[in-house]
Order: sequence, then C-alpha cells, then structure tokens
Amino acid sequence: MTVDSEADSDLLSPYPYLVRERPVPPPAPASPAPGADQPRGSAPLSWAQARRRAERAGGAPLPAVRLALADALGGVLAVPLEALTDLPAFDTSAMDGWAVAGPGPWLLGTRRTNATTAATAATEQTGPALAGQVLAGQCAPERLADGTAVRIATGAQLPPGATAVLRREDGRVDRDRNGGELLHDDGTSPLDLGRDIRPRGQECHSGEPLLPPGTLVTPAVLGLAAAAGCDQLSVHRRPSVELLVLGDELLDSGLPRDGRIRDALGPLLPSWLRSYGARVTAVRRIGDDLGLLRDALLRSPADVVVTTGGTAAGPVDFLHTALTEIGAKLLVDGVNVRPGHPMVLAVLPSAAGQLTRRHLIGLPGNPLAAVAGAVTLAEPLLRALSGCAPGEPYLVEAAVPLPGHHEDTRLLPVALPARGVLPLAFDGPAMLRGLALAEGLAVVPPGGLPAGARVEVLEVPEA
Repeated sequence: MTVDSEADSDLLSPYPYLVRERPVPPPAPASPAPGADQPRGSAPLSWAQARRRAERAGGAPLPAVRLALADALGGVLAVPLEALTDLPAFDTSAMDGWAVAGPGPWLLGTRRTNATTAATAATEQTGPALAGQVLAGQCAPERLADGTAVRIATGAQLPPGATAVLRREDGRVDRDRNGGELLHDDGTSPLDLGRDIRPRGQECHSGEPLLPPGTLVTPAVLGLAAAAGCDQLSVHRRPSVELLVLGDELLDSGLPRDGRIRDALGPLLPSWLRSYGARVTAVRRIGDDLGLLRDALLRSPADVVVTTGGTAAGPVDFLHTALTEIGAKLLVDGVNVRPGHPMVLAVLPSAAGQLTRRHLIGLPGNPLAAVAGAVTLAEPLLRALSGCAPGEPYLVEAAVPLPGHHEDTRLLPVALPARGVLPLAFDGPAMLRGLALAEGLAVVPPGGLPAGARVEVLEVPEA
C-alpha cells in the first residue's frame, strides 16, 4: 500500500515531545482554483478548497427526527428549542431558611395538635410534624399573613404572601411570652423585598425560544430541555457511517509479525468520526481485492463510506479503479496537505431504496495521514449533513516558529500551553505518538509561520 512520507521531526532537549525550532522558508505560490469537479489526474486542491468542497457536498442537512432526550445527545437541533413552561414554574426559595411576610420579628407556626385524618393521627403517634414547614416537591401552604414566617428549603414553592426569604444563618428563633416561636433577623444587611426568591419566569417564559436550530445537543442542552418541560427533541438525523479498513497486512491483535502490522485506524477512527456527528454503524476489514471492495462500496447502506488505505497508486491500491467501475463521481482527488496528500471524496451511486445521496471519503493508510484526511474532508461533510452550523476558526499565537512544507499546508500536532502553540515531535505520517499528546492540530500554511503569528488550531476529540 503506497502512502506519502515525511522525515521525522527533530527533538528539543530536555523536552523530547517538542519539535526543535527550525528556520521558516518563504511561502510558495498558491495552487490555482479548480473547477466544479475534479477528475482523476487534475491538480490537487488546496487544503481550504478541499474543506469548502466537502462542506458543499453535504448540501442540506439530513431530515429531522424526534427523539427521546437520552437518544438526542450528540444530535443537532432542527428547530428552535422552546420552553413549555415558565422557569422557574413558580416562585421558589433560593436558600434554606424561612419564608417571611412583611417586617420582623415574625411568628412561626406551632405544632399540629388535632389530627383530621387517620394518616395524620398515625404521624403524630410517632412524632408530630412541624406546622409551617415547606420542602421541595410539596404544595405551598396557606397564605402567609403579615408578621408570620414558615420554614422553607431550597427549591421549595414559596407560599402566597411571602415577601422575602431569611437565610438560616441570619435567623434566630426564641420564645415569646405566650410560648410561641418568634423569628428574628440577625443578619448584617436589611432584608430587602424579594431577597433570595427565584421569581416565576426568571429564566424564561412558556413559549420563549431558548436555543436556535443548529445547536449541538450537549448534556447541558438535555438538562435545559428537561427543565423546560420537553420529553423529546427534534434533531437532524445523524449521518450513518460505515468504516472499511483496507489491507491484507493488518492484524487485529498481538504483536507485528511476518511482515504484518497492527491496525491502528479501526480503534482510532470510529470515535473521531462520532465527534463530527456521525453514527458509526459498522467497522469492517476488506482485504486487497478489487471485487470485494467494489461490492462493499455498492452494497453499503451508509450515508458515508469511509475507507482507509488504497488511495494512492500502488500495486494493490484499488480504490480509484473500484470507484470508476461503479460509476462514482470524484469531487476531490488529492489535497495539497502534509500528511495526507492522497485523499479522496466522491459521490457514490445510490443504494437500493435509498433516497439521500451517498458519499465516500477515502483516507490514506498511514495513521496520522488518515487523521489529516478526516479533519480535511470528513469533518466538514459530516457536520453539514448533521445540520451543525460552521464555527469560527480558533486562532492561537505561535510560541515558536512553526515548520511548514515548502508547497503544501501542514497539519501539525501541537500542545497549547499558556504561552502559545508548541509543535510536538513524532509528527510523521505513520506516527501516532505526537497525536496522542496533542491538544490540537495546527494548520500551518505553505512555508511555515514565524513566532508570534496567529495560527488556526483544529480540535482533537477527547472521547
């Protein structure tokens, strides 16, 4: 299997994971703009052109589906999230203490002395409950008259007539001459009207839009939706992805032996693709066989087929031949980026009964080169299909000169300490050690960047 190669990075002692600073050569001229399609044999696209083409290939987001909250995590809102209730739904206490009415001191409730039901009588036999105590989840008691108070817990519904909440640490209870409990305010600041009360609708009102379409459904979004009364969310269907790992030389377990090596991309790529909104339905190994590859591409029901290896012109690199035989349409055939130059994006013929367009992303077989292909082509395509709105580039200042390729964009694994971007060693196309330590991938333009320049940094998934 033929893949591009680059020299290993020098090391910077005593920090063996950092790249030694190197002089930055002058930038090379940019590649000419391509046409609408890119037939095989045409000039490779620039990195930015390839990203734009992959995003446009996604077209409109996939149709919306309504899912239970737990199933919507990782999806993208297809319609605005609207509140189905006021938040809070009623006036609540923000602190443990007492709900008070009017100025103090305040008379607290007394113990219940007459049972009206068998349940109340049974309670009194084991220990009478305090009258005038409101806990979260209970209905509010009767209206408070001026000069009275009720014990209240955080989150409990405020009784009608309450004007403020006196915090537990600010109150003192003693007995009056009639044996009643009298509450005093020992706080240092005056008890203002509405103090420590969360008024109904403080966060939002029923029917109010909370989040726009295109918002990624995170755990926090699920919490907001549940608090706002939603049981389901309308999200775009997540694009299904089938990963085909190509090559006879790959082993699934054990040590490399007999000229064969461990498959690193089968374990690595599924989570990486899920971080872009994909639903990975299968990971399959395909040997170096043209017929097997052609049939797998034709029969896959996935919205996007991702392959690893076979993108160059080696003796068993069959991807281009298979795409030609099934009538696929090439959109990207090579990108001026290092590592990862021989990557492919194509439109596949529709499978039986499938209404949406199918795509293929062909990644190089070397691990870091495959990751470069994923961030170049898979991220914009999958995010577009998922309905995720494009974000602004994340720009960080380079702490040291960033080495670049003389003609191509370079994707460098980097650390992000407080002083700026630092390149990591072990950044060759067949290496993963630098990527395993990376906090991002720096997009270094042709010719490199000097220290102090701002550079775009791509996210590296953490889970």
